[in-house]
Amino acid sequence: MPSPAKPVASPSAALKAMSEGDTITVCKVAPAGALQARNGKKGIVFFWRYSQGTTSQRLPIGPYDPTPGHVNKHTPTAAGYSIAAAIKAAEALAVQHVTAKAEGSGMGEILEQQKQAKAEAKAQQEAAALAAKAAADAKEAAAKYTLRALLLAYCDYLQSLGRRSHTDARSIFTLHVFDAWPAVAALPAKAVTDEQIADMMRRLHEAGKGRTSNKLRSYIRAAYQVAKAAKSKPSIPVSFKAYGVTHNPAAETAPDESANKADKNPLSAAEMRTYWKAIESIPGTKGAALRLHLLTGGQRIEQLCSLHTSNVTTSTQPETITLFDGKGRPGKAPRPHVVPLIPAAAKAMQELAPAGDFALSTDGGKTRLSPFTLARWAQDLAAAAGLQDFQVKRLRSGVETMLSARGVSKEIRGRLQSHGIAGVQDAHYDGHDYLNEKHAALNTLFKALESIAEPIAGNIYSLPKVAAY
Repeated sequence: MPSPAKPVASPSAALKAMSEGDTITVCKVAPAGALQARNGKKGIVFFWRYSQGTTSQRLPIGPYDPTPGHVNKHTPTAAGYSIAAAIKAAEALAVQHVTAKAEGSGMGEILEQQKQAKAEAKAQQEAAALAAKAAADAKEAAAKYTLRALLLAYCDYLQSLGRRSHTDARSIFTLHVFDAWPAVAALPAKAVTDEQIADMMRRLHEAGKGRTSNKLRSYIRAAYQVAKAAKSKPSIPVSFKAYGVTHNPAAETAPDESANKADKNPLSAAEMRTYWKAIESIPGTKGAALRLHLLTGGQRIEQLCSLHTSNVTTSTQPETITLFDGKGRPGKAPRPHVVPLIPAAAKAMQELAPAGDFALSTDGGKTRLSPFTLARWAQDLAAAAGLQDFQVKRLRSGVETMLSARGVSKEIRGRLQSHGIAGVQDAHYDGHDYLNEKHAALNTLFKALESIAEPIAGNIYSLPKVAAY
């Protein structure tokens, strides 16, 4: 080891006498270079100065610690370096430099290696931090973007589009996913498998609820499709992208075809007339609402009860109401459905005295008449009239059957009841409002309800038998 270098005469006095901006050489150090000090804004700092080739460089050592009693300390304190400690540190740097020169490099290469090592260490730290953040984000996403969250978000989306089906979807999800399969509901939505969806359906199927099983599949399939399409469809809220859905597990399951059979059980013409007679003279909101429902062609109760007063038009002939059909694919706004009012229906609407927000209401239009209430009124009166196995949906199919028997075309029946008109021709080309045709069909319905005869073929009618005297 080289012998310790000796400071120049009274180095501490020289350091004390320095002004801001001054630089002095404190002493030469072995085996190369010199210890220097510079007085800057933050105080005196020691440097080791050395030469490599034709250039000279300075390497910082640390701040000067002038504390009395530390002058001969050979190790730095928390405050900095004594002169002796600075000399020792400069000598250590000098030894590294000379050793490296003997191997064909020098302090420049040592510094570059140290720089690269620091850069690599920093890069490793940053990579580790990014990996830790990614893991934390994944853990957060797994806890936040679950199947439960996706299905609830889908229900909210349906509600924002004005789709009344969101209530049915919420009920089915709550009963048959959240309550029945809490562990699966808590999984990340993107991790749920087709087998798990099939198990949910199987549970319902084995309980004899095949139709509910198919509805569950349909709603889950639609929810995943919305999340999957969010990446490329700007009309879908961007929040659905966060679920990271790339496949639709419900789409890979198969519905129970036997549960999808059409429940075609329309009221007969005689039953339709019996029902009409049961509601024809009922006073107040109950009778008026039931008559309006039947005489507008058996419109969907949910849509009829949502009729706004502003969508009742009495200034035109015929008078009309405008309903909004929310049936159809998610993402599309409800379709306006204009229904003309024949005189008997217009009278029923007048009896309802529409005011406020909702036309069918028991509190002046503040809240709408509940569809469940309207259905219960119909069931109670039908039961009192002796109609067996009555369901409100049988009225709707009864209307269509009655009109079909009287030669009203399938297209006009579809226009009247707002179904079967979603093709390209209807969506993009046919701009006719079909009000006259709907009005004529409703007049035909009214006459059929009032009639005592039923057509058999052509102009031949079946008349009721008259008792012989």
